[in-house]
Amino acid sequence: MNLLNYLDKVEQKSTREGFGEAMSVLGKNNKNVVVVTADLGESMKVDDFEKLYINRFVQVGVAEQNMMGIAAGLALSGKIPFAVSYAVFNPGRNWDQLRVSVCYTNANVKIIGGHSGVVTGPDGATHQALEDIAITRVLPNMMVVVPCDFEQAKKATFMIAAHKGPVYLRLTRPRTACFTSPTAPFELGKAQVLRSGKDVTIFACGSLVYEAILAAEELKGETDVEVVNVHTIKPIDEETIIRSAQKTGKIITLEDHQINGGLGSAVAEVLGEKYPTKMIRMGMRDSFGESGEPNELLAKYGLNKEGVIKTIRKIIND
Repeated sequence: MNLLNYLDKVEQKSTREGFGEAMSVLGKNNKNVVVVTADLGESMKVDDFEKLYINRFVQVGVAEQNMMGIAAGLALSGKIPFAVSYAVFNPGRNWDQLRVSVCYTNANVKIIGGHSGVVTGPDGATHQALEDIAITRVLPNMMVVVPCDFEQAKKATFMIAAHKGPVYLRLTRPRTACFTSPTAPFELGKAQVLRSGKDVTIFACGSLVYEAILAAEELKGETDVEVVNVHTIKPIDEETIIRSAQKTGKIITLEDHQINGGLGSAVAEVLGEKYPTKMIRMGMRDSFGESGEPNELLAKYGLNKEGVIKTIRKIIND
């Protein structure tokens, strides 16, 4: 089955929109689903859920620590709460409550962090979460999921609702390419080989998966690039990572996050222990972001198609 739509003239939608659409369906199909938000329901696209299921919508105001405590209590009472805010606040501001009240008790809370990465753009460095994968994947009992586009965000939302235990779902603000097929299979914990190749592998997550695919297509005939969508950072798909590394012998990781503690670190941990491989990590290199348009920032920090092409040529030629 083809996992991709056509790469040219693809529709543009945000992953937060995919999440919002899925939540309206979940609310209808499962009466235990509850949304708890910290004054950001409209921005996080759960305003339709609020209108449809007002008795299962909890607005706590700007009180993210309280929001996480309420979500933990709801989960331990048999509900399926989705704690919804920007990633810099959730899990950024309420990490202590996430660690003790949710992960320590293995409470069935779904933590939804929006506006992640430098693609958050004009909101600036304070609102561009670049450390959220690192601080969630380190927690026991926590699953970490980073969908690559609108369609995958919808599928991920349905899947994490059915999963028993804490999950962090990382979403982005801007509209980006809807490049995966609506009919493509999706399984938590199972990476997807979107493009097969033999010379170098790119392991990517989130909206930057599309940049990796564009770079691979542009280098067709010069370098044969394998592109793997690692949508689940934890538990990570060790089998797919090792198999691809054995085939290509050269690895690039690509993420809109600090290179320390995120996808790059997770892949390096697997390969360092089980199959040491030549590797370059692409991401934010110990730096905060800044205000700007998403495409401008990706270009500045070398995370767009052109930056990926440059890195592919570097690892091939070194």
